[in-house]
Amino acid sequence: MSDEITRLFPAAVGGSAQDALTDAELLALYSPPSRQERLVRANFVSSVDGSATASGLSGGLGGPADKRVFDLLRQLSDVVLVGAGTVRSEGYGAMRLAPDAAAWRSRNGLTEHPVFALVSGRLDLDPASDVFAKAPVRPLVFTVSSAPAAARASLAAVADVIDCGATSLDVPTMLDALTGRGLSQIHCEGGPSLLGALIAADALDCLCLTTAPALEGGAGPRITRAGVDTELPLRALRLDHLLLAGSMLLSKYSRAR
Repeated sequence: MSDEITRLFPAAVGGSAQDALTDAELLALYSPPSRQERLVRANFVSSVDGSATASGLSGGLGGPADKRVFDLLRQLSDVVLVGAGTVRSEGYGAMRLAPDAAAWRSRNGLTEHPVFALVSGRLDLDPASDVFAKAPVRPLVFTVSSAPAAARASLAAVADVIDCGATSLDVPTMLDALTGRGLSQIHCEGGPSLLGALIAADALDCLCLTTAPALEGGAGPRITRAGVDTELPLRALRLDHLLLAGSMLLSKYSRAR
């Protein structure tokens, strides 16, 4: 599969819709209007029939073009926010960008690497893992005040552990903690429970969704899982752009406030 990406919507100005987009053009498409205003963005992949995984992993649905956008979205972010379950299942390592991406960030007045922020109610994380041991920037761990004290003490040696709620994650408190540290461009990579919490709090501003040209069959989860018992109102979205890579669609939606 190729990583070549072309534009479907909106139509290109001064060129063909079939012209392959450069990294600079993709960065312009995904860049926020202002880095001073908080933006909470999520990036997910789904099969055509709605599964967030293939054989239990989201990576089974992606391809070179999806990975290219995945990396560029990290490049634009101040902080990458991920649930602990996704960190474990997808085999995350340290949040370290490629040298050319780090150099681009430096030229644009950003730190070389975004901060890695993990969310875990039980603090079931290994402080000796590469996530912490090889981190170029000290990670953040968001948890609840009822989390195990021993695990908290172990992780506090390698990360800043921050309480956001008593027994369940308080999303506004977490987001305020990030912006209070100057991390206004917040990028979520999963998993479904964390995305569900952001949607329930009406905190999600932008969803970047890759639709993989495949049918999974119905055994996998959706990209989001509700953490509340009450039915939420629909959250209206606006389509900002639609890109094509082979038969894979890459869309960007913004929350219509």
